[in-house]
Amino acid sequence: MLLKVFFDRGVSLFGLFFLFPVLLLVGILIRIKMPDGPVIFTQKRVGQYGRLFTMYKFRSMMVNHSGSSISVQGESRITPLGAKLRKYKLDELPELWNVLIGDMSFVGPRPDVPGYADKLEGENRRMLLLKPGITGPASLKYRNEEELLAQQEEPQRYNDEVLFPDKVRINIEYLDHWSFWNDIKIIIYTILGKDL
Repeated sequence: MLLKVFFDRGVSLFGLFFLFPVLLLVGILIRIKMPDGPVIFTQKRVGQYGRLFTMYKFRSMMVNHSGSSISVQGESRITPLGAKLRKYKLDELPELWNVLIGDMSFVGPRPDVPGYADKLEGENRRMLLLKPGITGPASLKYRNEEELLAQQEEPQRYNDEVLFPDKVRINIEYLDHWSFWNDIKIIIYTILGKDL
């Protein structure tokens, strides 16, 4: 895991410098197209050992919306620019800062809002041994999660009863069979848009 820590810190620092023009351009576009709110969206998420941390993303939704904790493709609260940012995962680029400061890793479970991972019981609580990640095996399986939820009559119920338990299972399996080279494989598959 020490190699994972060095990799996360080094690559996130390089990524922030290398992608600075992209970060700047996206920030300017948000300021022009969505001027009624902040460029960066911040939210408390559940991190390693159940500790809360502040996650940073580019804002992709309208300000002062009253939506649920899950996102469904085509929701009115997601702006046109936000939909594009989400499609290409550009909204997640500020999470490189979370990786750099040690709140997140490149690979791990996606960080949930309070009420999910922090409520896990028994063996499933082992998932909290992992730092949340920008990508991971569950993220690869459910890369089209918003589209999948849009097909459900009750998206919140489907998320709570089907998606979340399966993600927990996948992440426990990832923990039990962790290797640095598997992390590299997951990152490459994420970039290429392939499934594991």
